[in-house]
Amino acid sequence: MNLRNKICVITGATSGIGVETAIELARMGANLVLPCRDMQKGEILKSNILKQTANEKVDLVQCDLASFASISQFCDYFKSNYNQLHILINNAGVWDKKFSQTNDNIETTFAVNHLAPFLMTNLLLDIIIKSAPARIVNVSSDFHRKGTIKFDDLEGRKKFNNFQAYGQSKLANILFTKSLSEKLKDHDITVNCLMPGVVKTNLFDTVNPFIKFFVKFIWISPQKGAETTVYLASSPDVKNITGEYFEKKKIRQSTKESCDMEIAHRLWEVSEDYVKDYFG
Repeated sequence: MNLRNKICVITGATSGIGVETAIELARMGANLVLPCRDMQKGEILKSNILKQTANEKVDLVQCDLASFASISQFCDYFKSNYNQLHILINNAGVWDKKFSQTNDNIETTFAVNHLAPFLMTNLLLDIIIKSAPARIVNVSSDFHRKGTIKFDDLEGRKKFNNFQAYGQSKLANILFTKSLSEKLKDHDITVNCLMPGVVKTNLFDTVNPFIKFFVKFIWISPQKGAETTVYLASSPDVKNITGEYFEKKKIRQSTKESCDMEIAHRLWEVSEDYVKDYFG
């Protein structure tokens, strides 16, 4: 896939694998539109992209993924300033050790890791369809194997466990991928998800030190972690592959629950209800 002048949105681009993804796609010639909560970090990234790739086509836009209103404003800005979107990469993610809520009064991990990409993707879907061939890439995790979709307590209000919360959100990423690929089957748009590996990023800043001690032995660099994301966004090898879960640039089997379309459809309906004030 030739990325020269292709429009690409990447969430979570100012840290970890998001940084490396942005730099590599800029190197391929893509025009980047980057929603940033911290604009200062965004300016640092923009400067680094220019130094490393000589690509000046980087548009930083204020956006807080913990706010539905902010996501909606970003999408309004995008559609007012761009008439195409060829690549959407839902990369941003959080892992909170303790229960916390967004300004929308929703548990943070569920809101940022699942509802934010669900809302942003759907608000931009009309322009993505018009831009086909296009690609949507969702960054999940093999930690989805530790989670289950608890429809009776999606936000962990009855009993919060940060491992379940994070695992559930990453499982939701896969179920969202499956549902969306099904909905877009008649369009020239691929929707895939991936596990980047255990990447040494600030995602682990709030994790139990005991967990940090063990994962440091299997950490990989952000550069290595970004490889599969870049592959799914750009490689001609996957132009006809959709609805799959990837690791190290190869399709990998995810859990049985992640492939249950009944659960996927129900989660879609529940997610729509969460964002109904901004949806459509």
